[in-house]
Amino acid sequence: MLVDFNTLPEESRVWIYQSNRSFSEEEITEIKEKLNIFIENWTAHGSNLQSGYTIEYKRFIVIALNQSISNATGCSIDASVHFIQQLEKDYSVNLMDKMNVSYKQGEYVAHKTLLDFKKMAKEKAVSKNTIVFNNMVHNIAEFKENWEVPASESWHSRFLK
Repeated sequence: MLVDFNTLPEESRVWIYQSNRSFSEEEITEIKEKLNIFIENWTAHGSNLQSGYTIEYKRFIVIALNQSISNATGCSIDASVHFIQQLEKDYSVNLMDKMNVSYKQGEYVAHKTLLDFKKMAKEKAVSKNTIVFNNMVHNIAEFKENWEVPASESWHSRFLK
């Protein structure tokens, strides 16, 4: 069951998929249509899952699930992964690779491989104050508080001296 992302409880589980490039406005419109259909039909053992989504910075797809009503099951999580994999094919993007890092350069969102990010940290091209996206957050409350943070406050800090 599709609901507005902003109406979901703070403890709702989130999955964040970062794209290796920005989506065009046309692509965002299409992706929203596909997300609407997928989430409206997303179930766990026949029960509707109360879920919503947001697309941030034309690059991040964030899906949230109200687990106080129904939990995701192995099959429902598999269905969401297959949906995201289909988006990867449809738009020639990488959404599933957790070994990539997105960070802000002013208002621009940059995307690098973890290896390149480590190299940039070593060369002082990024610092502990660089705003990074911590896609490891688990729920909406963490998403709001700890998704966009200085690298010093994230797992990225291990690469900075």
